Amino acid sequence: MFDFDLPRALIAERPARPRDSARMLRVSADGVKDRGVRDLPSQLCPGDVMVFNDTRVIPARLNGKRGTASVELTLHLREDDSCWRAFARPAKKLRPGDRIAFAEDFSAIVEEKGEAGEVTVRFDRGGVALMAALETHGRLPLPPYIRHGEADETDRADYQTTFARTDGAVAAPTAGLHFTPELLEALDRRGVKRVAVTLHVGAGTFLPVKVDDTDDHRMHAEIGVVSADSAQAINEARAAGGRVVAVGTTALRLLESAAGEDGLVRPYAAATDIFIVPGYRFRAVDLLMTNFHLPRSTLFMLVSAFAGLDRMRAAYAHAMASGYRFYSYGDSCLLDRNDDDQL
Repeated sequence: MFDFDLPRALIAERPARPRDSARMLRVSADGVKDRGVRDLPSQLCPGDVMVFNDTRVIPARLNGKRGTASVELTLHLREDDSCWRAFARPAKKLRPGDRIAFAEDFSAIVEEKGEAGEVTVRFDRGGVALMAALETHGRLPLPPYIRHGEADETDRADYQTTFARTDGAVAAPTAGLHFTPELLEALDRRGVKRVAVTLHVGAGTFLPVKVDDTDDHRMHAEIGVVSADSAQAINEARAAGGRVVAVGTTALRLLESAAGEDGLVRPYAAATDIFIVPGYRFRAVDLLMTNFHLPRSTLFMLVSAFAGLDRMRAAYAHAMASGYRFYSYGDSCLLDRNDDDQL
């Protein structure tokens, strides 16, 4: 149902340059229309509010040694200033109490061992000092479908949004990668409001759904924050007739986690593991700007829930036939919510 075959040649290895020169597929009840990201202001109305995720990607992939054995960690969820959950390779021989050294003066202790290669590690420092050590010794964790996940110096800028502010993500909120200062200024001139929220995207976002029943899939939790000011701005815009436009599935998931049954967005500061599949009733978001996602992924399920499975399958077929570029560095689409497919 959520599977499709994508030619390898359509997976983008590098972003469009400049960022806002990417293509954008407009998906609505009227069908699909080929547009460009620079057309975004004309697709929105004065009074609409765009919600951006201002998380900043950290160099969350580390190579270390447990004794003489090599270990690679990919951090994915911060527990506190010095403690993180991580995916380890290989994880089989790791035990609680093991020390992993990343440099002569930088190490971590395994505190817990979970399922599917997950471990909890506590570093020998926290806060600003830990972030500095990650900048020195870590690597950006590119998704595995881009150059086998191996980032280079160019990715340090490319795989970061222009509005990234808050350290903590291990994957970029990729819909935001299309924005330039010029595009943001054009949206301002159009009268579109802008609001920032924070969801620290985890590496679990790359994992495919391997079970037949989506009820059996376990989402990895991610930390999100919606400030009181942001919640108020979103609610006021909607009350005045504006539409809420989520920039990326991360912003959408956070807004839906923070919204009540009445559709009002409340201040929020907690982990969320919301898993949205067809049949979900959306509360807060009216339009979604997002990239093209992997088959059998939770993100393709989410966009199918938002715009309708048949509509998204048709849109993806059009995108593939038209040579759109897929995944994190690829092109974009702008989706209307399809209430007919919701409970």
